[in-house]
Amino acid sequence: MICRHFSSCGGCSYQDLPDDAYLALKRQTVVQVLKRFEISTELAAIVAVPPATRRRATMKATLKDGIVLLGFHAARSHDIVDLEECLVLRPALTAILPGLRAMLAEMLAPEGDAELRLTESQSGIELALRWSKPNDTTTIAALARWAGKLGLLRITARGLVVVTLGESKVRLGKALVTLPPEAFLQPTAEGEKVLQDFVTQTLKGAKRVADLFCGCGTFTFPLAEKARVHAVELDVPMLEAVSAAAKTTPGLKPITTDKRNLFKRPLSAFELKDFDGVCLDPPRAGALEQAKVLAASKIARIAYVSCDAESFARDARILLDGGYRLTQLVPVDQFLWSSHIELAGAFMR
Repeated sequence: MICRHFSSCGGCSYQDLPDDAYLALKRQTVVQVLKRFEISTELAAIVAVPPATRRRATMKATLKDGIVLLGFHAARSHDIVDLEECLVLRPALTAILPGLRAMLAEMLAPEGDAELRLTESQSGIELALRWSKPNDTTTIAALARWAGKLGLLRITARGLVVVTLGESKVRLGKALVTLPPEAFLQPTAEGEKVLQDFVTQTLKGAKRVADLFCGCGTFTFPLAEKARVHAVELDVPMLEAVSAAAKTTPGLKPITTDKRNLFKRPLSAFELKDFDGVCLDPPRAGALEQAKVLAASKIARIAYVSCDAESFARDARILLDGGYRLTQLVPVDQFLWSSHIELAGAFMR
């Protein structure tokens, strides 16, 4: 089945390819990057998530001449493709679009633009808005009315929470974590589970693990079922979410947290000496400075999760030159029909 917006929407480039050709193309993308960095390893079969599983999306909206366009940008354009369906998103995220159009028709009048960030957690949908409207009492009252009408848990506008009707929660391992506004969440729960299993298996037997770029604890909590975990993250609300969930979740080893910019101040060799395992899940930029320190460390095993093949290969090359072996590399396709691919690598001393 091909989406009615295919060829106009910039979100999916390869939806018209047969499955085998599509997966071969994604695999070849990874192979070429690894070759460029002179990395020779066995690449596992791609693990692809099912359609209609993506639980977060960033959309653009514009109101002109009384008509709201809401959706993704067209391919290589700033034009907005007015979304009627999406085979990637969870059904609840597409089902709410007509209601959001009605809200925007009222609130953007007579004309205006907005960016909408939608996240569906286990407890419902929350919305973050980027627009020019001030957070005055009139705007907040209108948003509260629309939140009730659309069943939204929370609305954030211009970076501030303006409406809260419920808590956004997600289960990570044994922990039920209350998400802060606009928190990072893996694109799909299905892909998240694959990555969690990979990380816990890679670090099996480790007694003390450093979870770097930990976010809200995607890997912290599964790891803490067997090991003491030190969770490091720059975003304070996400760290606080980890700490709060750790205090209320039984059956876990101790979890400590540390607010730190790992790009500028990676864990030092001295700080790493007490750990026998490290988990890395950096943003697209990778973890260059931390990789340099790890390459010179005595850490026995590293689980590296990356959403960018280029930065992964760059950092992997550093670890390999430092004496690690890349013993397993699994591509996880959480970005269906796009050029992006997630990688999970296991590095052993």
